[in-house]
Amino acid sequence: MRIVFLGAPGSGKGTQAQRLMADHGMVQVSTGDLLREAVKSATPLGLKAKARMDAGELVSDDIVLELIRERLQAPDTRRGFILDGFPRNVAQARALGPVLEAAGLALDAVVLLEVDLDILMKRLTGRRTCSVTGKLLNIHFSPQAELDACRKAGGELIQRADDNEQTIGNRLRVYREQTEPLIAHYRATGLLRVVDGEGEIDDIYRRLVAALGVARP
Repeated sequence: MRIVFLGAPGSGKGTQAQRLMADHGMVQVSTGDLLREAVKSATPLGLKAKARMDAGELVSDDIVLELIRERLQAPDTRRGFILDGFPRNVAQARALGPVLEAAGLALDAVVLLEVDLDILMKRLTGRRTCSVTGKLLNIHFSPQAELDACRKAGGELIQRADDNEQTIGNRLRVYREQTEPLIAHYRATGLLRVVDGEGEIDDIYRRLVAALGVARP
């Protein structure tokens, strides 16, 4: 299948996409990874992107779309792919359509992982890393025994600097303003599949594969 994942920061897109790829042989097409690799390899597109970034500008959509077009020509995408990080707004979604059409491709579904705002804030601001074991925990959702185990081992629960409430609030605001309009856009195309993103990871995954109509291995 060829899929776009939508969802606010903290909605669990990465976790569910990884499971879907492992079970069904899809590949992740990450625009961030594509840009980093192109810049590192000093490809013509990478040099263009680097020039924009060095000038403090955003990399233009036409460069990103060309990177996506090239990536989708690779043989490993034939069993399907999940677009990660693109599109982020309606203008990008409209530009993506002709790129896919020219490659003889079309999206099968756009998945929205829907999570309540309060839960998103707790997922993101509650993230902690044990300083001894390196285990990722959450002060709101991890079992108390796991939190206590870190402390008993002599560790501290460390919060990333960018997991503070102000930074997270800004990220969610940008999502609401720029990316949320994609929900209506893709609903109008008939591609949107809304999945309840709250609860246990396994339960969310069961709802995801049911919404996509793919079998679990």
